[in-house]
Amino acid sequence: MITIVNYGMGNVGSILNMLKKIGAKAEITSDPETILQAQQLILPGVGAFDNGMKNLQEMGLIEPLNEAVVQQGKPILGLCLGMQLFTRSSEEGTRQGLGWIDAHTVRFKATENAPTLKVPHMGWNTINIKRDNYIFRSAGVREPRFYFAHSYHVVAHNQSDILGEAVYGYPFVAAIQHENIIGVQFHPEKSHSYGMSLLRNYALGEGLAVAG
Repeated sequence: MITIVNYGMGNVGSILNMLKKIGAKAEITSDPETILQAQQLILPGVGAFDNGMKNLQEMGLIEPLNEAVVQQGKPILGLCLGMQLFTRSSEEGTRQGLGWIDAHTVRFKATENAPTLKVPHMGWNTINIKRDNYIFRSAGVREPRFYFAHSYHVVAHNQSDILGEAVYGYPFVAAIQHENIIGVQFHPEKSHSYGMSLLRNYALGEGLAVAG
């Protein structure tokens, strides 16, 4: 059973529908006890960093998430803002993140090579997979395509945590992993067959004991 955390900031219905489409058992919850009893978790997210952390705090979900993920070591998959909340902080606000991954979140910035970079980054983009991980194992595709919609991206302090990168003006982290914690910057629920494959791999849990 995959438990989707509903804290008022994500496409929980779309994620649930895709999980059902691939035959995975899933539920949506805002209940701390259900989170503690979960086998696998998904933390979705659409919106601002501070609003996400504020909602988690006001709904009493930070403590059970810390217990389930950090203390019990349950697998969790963060989607878009959900991935950013795994980091220590964000340029988008002043609140501290969950701090599960040694990283911070920054806004896309124009560079010499991309002086007119349009923000947000929206649309399809390919992922350059940097190291092996079970969520990307499908048909030998080295550069799968996913749908993005974001103005901020994660900067990892440890290169070994980076699973994959995409390029928008410059390379940025598109997928990250630290032990049982996995995050992706894109929206698998909007990414058709590639997204279905990724969620299917996560649902199967293949390789959960392997760091990558």
